Amino acid sequence: QVQLVESGGGLVQPGGSLRLSCAASGRIFRINALGWYRQAPGKQRELVAIIPSDGRTNYADSVKGRFTISRDNAKNTVSLEMGSLKPEDTAVYYCYAAVSRLTYGTDDYWGQGTQVTVSS
Repeated sequence: QVQLVESGGGLVQPGGSLRLSCAASGRIFRINALGWYRQAPGKQRELVAIIPSDGRTNYADSVKGRFTISRDNAKNTVSLEMGSLKPEDTAVYYCYAAVSRLTYGTDDYWGQGTQVTVSS
């Protein structure tokens, strides 16, 4: 099993910044992709940013130019730097990891979620 523990959420004013972090632990053979999703009240969970093992990042159009995802393969961590935050960024943010099995296949893991609220 793999555990993902997030930190860094909170309340911020519009235009402000926050940094989310996530650490993976447990029986990890290889992490293929790390990413962040979010879910706002009444909406479906959506991809925010993802970074595969090759390092090529992918962002939702709504956050391009404002958010930056990064990973530390040695520490099995992923971070999300969020800037120029808007009220519509308010959501529960979930860390995601795609972890290869030792034999064959990949398992998806999720963190418990951290609340980000953008409000004046």
